[in-house]
Amino acid sequence: MAMSGGVDSSVVAALAARTGAETIGVTLQLYDHGAATGRTGSCCAGQDIRDARAVADKLGIAHYVFDHESRFRDTVINDFADEYLAGRTPIPCVKCNMGVKFTDLFALARDLGADCLATGHYVRRVLGRQGAELHRAADPARDQSYFLFATTQAQLDYLRFPLGGMPKPQVREIAASLGLAVALKPDSQDICFVPDGDYAAVVRKVRPDADDGGEIVHVDGRAMGQHKGLIHYTVGQRKGLEIGGQAEPLYVVRLDGAARRVIVGPKRALAVSAATIRDANWLADDLSGPLTAKVRSMAKPVPARMAGDRLVFDAPEYGVAPGQAAVLYDGDRVLGGGWIGETEGVESALALA
Repeated sequence: MAMSGGVDSSVVAALAARTGAETIGVTLQLYDHGAATGRTGSCCAGQDIRDARAVADKLGIAHYVFDHESRFRDTVINDFADEYLAGRTPIPCVKCNMGVKFTDLFALARDLGADCLATGHYVRRVLGRQGAELHRAADPARDQSYFLFATTQAQLDYLRFPLGGMPKPQVREIAASLGLAVALKPDSQDICFVPDGDYAAVVRKVRPDADDGGEIVHVDGRAMGQHKGLIHYTVGQRKGLEIGGQAEPLYVVRLDGAARRVIVGPKRALAVSAATIRDANWLADDLSGPLTAKVRSMAKPVPARMAGDRLVFDAPEYGVAPGQAAVLYDGDRVLGGGWIGETEGVESALALA
């Protein structure tokens, strides 16, 4: 049982122990977010480890803590900083799931002789005609399938997600009925190592040159001013550009990491017709049917199709940022996905030469 110290994984551990199966709790120490911010409700930090241990003690199950802070820093935090400096918008939660959490936890679980690895993620594992499938959670507000697109078939065969069919209030009710102290504990933050949402401060700490400025350039080639560092901008951003006197609002259209340029333009310049998908992980053999694609964690899936390594949208899509994930669905089933590379603008004539 992967135990982060939160209510979700604690309830899964309790449900597993209640079946009579030998249940072993494992926590990876990744980053002491609680110590950095003075707040609880993070993930795999100091207070969370103590909470996980307390739950395991109450349930009467074994609990082990493994220090993976160095690996987390090397593979997640440093990658997070490098992606921003390259002009891409990273998703560290996916990198953590596909690396430190799932890969390392799998190795630990198998070393312990476990029959399966259970987690508190809100997704469903459904047995289909050809084996285990990954599906969206029953509660759309809690669905985490976007962040788990990189789960491999071998991992999915070994994983269990007991909360995928439950709404969050029911999970808290179970925790309260079992007398778990974490029943009312706040949910973890999306990015556990970013204190108070100030990701720029984290990037500066890892890469001191992150605040190096550069040009702000209009998509038609006009110089518009100077920016204060690529880490302060994302595709689709409107506020904070400090460019006044324009006939229409300007948005960040693209980030040029090599030249340290912020490319801006009108909203129509954000429209994307297709995007290249890199390092794809597919959980289905057939991608030819009607598909939907989700290109941001908070976005609704939109009709699209795959053409080789290109994701082609049925209608122009906005806010498609290199570095983010594109996840494909067939109804509620997750077909897989990959990382967004180059995008193809609808108004190609606006693109810089």
